[in-house]
Amino acid sequence: MSNLATSAFALSERLAAKADPALIGRDEEHFAAVARSLAEAVAELTARLDEARRAPGGVGRAAMDRDAEVHRLSSRLRALQRFGLDLCLGHVVAEDGAEPVWIGRLGLTDSAGRRLLVDWRSPAAEPFFAATHGDPMGLASRRRYRWTRGRITDYWDEVFTADALAPGRAALDDQSAFIASLGTNRSERMRDVLATIQSDQDAIIRAGSRGALVVDGGPGTGKTVVALHRSAYLLYSDPRLGHRRGGVLFVGPHQPYLAYVADVLPSLGEEGVQTCTVRDLVAEGADAAAETDPQVARLKSSADMVKAIERAVSIYEEPPTEGLEVTTDWADLWVSAEDWADAFRAPDPGTPHNEAREQIWEELATILMDKLDLEDGGVSPASFLRSLRRDEELATALHRAWPLLEAADLVGDLWSVPAYLRLCAPWLSREEVRALQREDPQAWTVADLPLLDAARRRLGDPEAARRRRRHDAALAAERERMAGVIENILQADDDGEGAVTMLRGADLRASLVDGSGLVPLDPDLLAGPFAHIVVDEAQELTDAEWQMLLQRCPSRSLTVVGDRAQARHGFTESWRERLERIGLDQVEVASLSVNYRTPEEVMAEAEPVIRRALPDANVPTSVRSSGLPVRHGSVAELESILDAWLAEHAEGVACVIAAPGGAPGFEPSARVRPLTPELSKGLEFDLTVLVDPESFGEGIEGAVDRYVAMTRATQQLVILTSPPGAGR
Repeated sequence: MSNLATSAFALSERLAAKADPALIGRDEEHFAAVARSLAEAVAELTARLDEARRAPGGVGRAAMDRDAEVHRLSSRLRALQRFGLDLCLGHVVAEDGAEPVWIGRLGLTDSAGRRLLVDWRSPAAEPFFAATHGDPMGLASRRRYRWTRGRITDYWDEVFTADALAPGRAALDDQSAFIASLGTNRSERMRDVLATIQSDQDAIIRAGSRGALVVDGGPGTGKTVVALHRSAYLLYSDPRLGHRRGGVLFVGPHQPYLAYVADVLPSLGEEGVQTCTVRDLVAEGADAAAETDPQVARLKSSADMVKAIERAVSIYEEPPTEGLEVTTDWADLWVSAEDWADAFRAPDPGTPHNEAREQIWEELATILMDKLDLEDGGVSPASFLRSLRRDEELATALHRAWPLLEAADLVGDLWSVPAYLRLCAPWLSREEVRALQREDPQAWTVADLPLLDAARRRLGDPEAARRRRRHDAALAAERERMAGVIENILQADDDGEGAVTMLRGADLRASLVDGSGLVPLDPDLLAGPFAHIVVDEAQELTDAEWQMLLQRCPSRSLTVVGDRAQARHGFTESWRERLERIGLDQVEVASLSVNYRTPEEVMAEAEPVIRRALPDANVPTSVRSSGLPVRHGSVAELESILDAWLAEHAEGVACVIAAPGGAPGFEPSARVRPLTPELSKGLEFDLTVLVDPESFGEGIEGAVDRYVAMTRATQQLVILTSPPGAGR
């Protein structure tokens, strides 16, 4: 945390005029109050957290409430300790001359109840981001800070009224805080941009969460910034999306992208958002290869193929048509075809196949117990069911009619048994069925992942019933042991009165049994359901991949971020048409058209590349120039270009983008990264070097890859080509 023995400002000599006490005196006073309040808040939270951790764990709801409180206090404490005075983004002064409102990453109140910082997501903070000269929203002025290692190294004032121009009111620059920030060096992680969110971006961040909101925009328009900040905003502002109600899932295009944005949500005070790629949703995703056959990829990417999984499972859910006699400990009983049919109708709708079999067993037990002719009726359902399970002929019949299934085996059978595939997907031609067969049915590709996911969700865990039986048996044994303990205590209580008689209560007996350590089940954090899903680079998702996400979002509340012109396999529909086709009926589209990142020199060269393939591409307009023309040269110059750039720039990150296997030898480092065009999507670099861009491919895919790679540059673009006839 900053030390207020010295000024919060560390302005260079070049900015000496901004250090005038008339301009920053009020800021210094406010920062002193913030520092005191932060120290008090950290001390109080630390004490409360220690107390909460020392409190008894409890059981049931009490344990959940205690854990939730520990999590809440820990998150708040980490957020306050992550920052110091740089929690403060800036302040606004109202036109009516009221006291400034100071905007923070988090809200902060002093011990007297005075609001020192307003959370950036609150309605009171909206003018800080959304006010423009066309609509000042009641502001006279706005100030934004640039923090470097806990001190202010620059600040920018914007004025909206003539009175705010009076001497000592504002320090005026020839460029805004936002435009100044665009020229700063990049790093391995996305830099903090909260203080410079623009009004068009803020309007989308604060839009409602009902239905699907599409954020459409070309390179450099801040789509990713909007997606990340919207995730944090919705969790704060919409009670329907809180962590206990499902929370938010953020889906990015690839792992380098997730690593790049990893610091953003924690810096916004949100640590509970789950982040992943589509591959991460399925266990086989980590090792899945790309699907090299375009026809196979097309067939597997359809939503119809996902629906074929339902038919594939239903084949294994047909009741036996013949009866059989079963032996129990009490009598021999007849299971008729009608009994089988009734038992197979017992599972609750939506119950996964493997878990439903347990319900069939229980229904069979109920049906057959009704046939027992016992005078005393003293047969417990649990003991009768155990007796039924011991009848091998009954167990075999049930297993044949309703077997436990593995998702991998089910999907693998589709690619190895043509007759099975034709039965499950009758719309496929014989040639298409043949094309989908492969020698190793479980050599998974990315195109298989949605089908594996659908199969796993439809089937459930084949071990779930067995684990549940083990858990129930262990819990019953623990209850029996505790019952013995209670009886001993009761016998020791001579008069049968007093507090010990409370142990006769069934609820208290159950509460004494701690089932927390009995066969714990690890939840799949990505299985959902989620209250809201944010999808970045959504133009690349196939219909089948969309089904993976919709299954995890029953609310159909989504933020869909993308650019149709960056779709590697084409995107001929409108966003509304695409999303309605995959099952969304409430779709709104918001567009971003200003390119804040890519210099106009780069865009002048990149625009023709995409327009040749997609004449109607939504190419955004750049708002700045780097003054550095696009450089062309030979691949042989790569090392010298990188060496010269590193020598000239002490900070910043460069990237060499080449086709897979096409990058020439050079030494990668933290500041020079090699990537393919596909893995560069969503990232940005000070220097971008393209190696033989014509080798990226042909048609739309090649044009999109070249366009994406070129527009990663925030300062300079270099394009290197091999001499004609040179070996690759």
